[in-house]
Amino acid sequence: MRWIVRSGDGLTVGAVLQRAHADADAVRDGRVFVGRRRVREADEPLRVDDVVEIASRRETPTPPRILAQKDDVVAVDKPAGMPTIGDHAGAAHALVAVTAHALGLDESRLHPTSRLDRDVSGVVLFALTKAAAERLSRARAEGLYERRYVALTVASPEPLRGVWNTPIGRASDPRRRTVNGRDTVPATTRYAVCERAPGGSALLAVAPVTGRTHQIRVHAAAAGAPLIGDRVYGGPTRMTIAGGRVLELRRVALHAVRVVVPGARGTPLVALSPVPAELADLWVSLGGAPAAWEVSLSCAID
Repeated sequence: MRWIVRSGDGLTVGAVLQRAHADADAVRDGRVFVGRRRVREADEPLRVDDVVEIASRRETPTPPRILAQKDDVVAVDKPAGMPTIGDHAGAAHALVAVTAHALGLDESRLHPTSRLDRDVSGVVLFALTKAAAERLSRARAEGLYERRYVALTVASPEPLRGVWNTPIGRASDPRRRTVNGRDTVPATTRYAVCERAPGGSALLAVAPVTGRTHQIRVHAAAAGAPLIGDRVYGGPTRMTIAGGRVLELRRVALHAVRVVVPGARGTPLVALSPVPAELADLWVSLGGAPAAWEVSLSCAID
């Protein structure tokens, strides 16, 4: 719901919510925004012409699967469709909130050390202490924060193995990124085509060296191999295969399958996330071999 404050609507967020017949938990759930600012308290003041956005209540998310927990670091299996942190639809449904609830911890204890886009799935690490967060930050800076993704692309990039290192910046749409956009920053992604399907689609193993917003998606699209399901960057959400059958994917075909980070006492934490059924089924429907997913775990990346 979008409400433009007029004279007589009230002087606080709570007054406008009452006038708009919004549910009482909207502020607590983090679903109310004034412009781009999330409202924290119902008594926050408003001015005439302020724009109040009230997102609908979401169903209670299923508790996340804990993949590993060690040395004050917890690895969680994020499903597609769930944001890592709160967004304009609220905060209660975000991965950080549902993970904190599952662990019986206050949400402020969890520090995401990497984030996955809403429509991407796989391993996300949360540090539970400041010391653990600093340790993982050092690991990232030293190149010891290993991440491997698998992706399904419309076509094979050329060459079949290599490095994408075009800088990434802001696009004209502030929600998007583009190669060589405004305010560019260095971005490096290593990749390899592990298998190709008869129709030209490919299964890639991808290892981002840097961690820019939408990095893999932007680099793959710029290489002429957009990810299936990624309509934002040119990937199709529907594909027609032999026989006229139409395949549909309502998420981005990108999955963080493995993360390895140093442990506090020498032994690394290794977290593996199984490939979601919708991606496995899509690959087989495209004519790919089911065993390709196992190949992608060991597929050499330059």
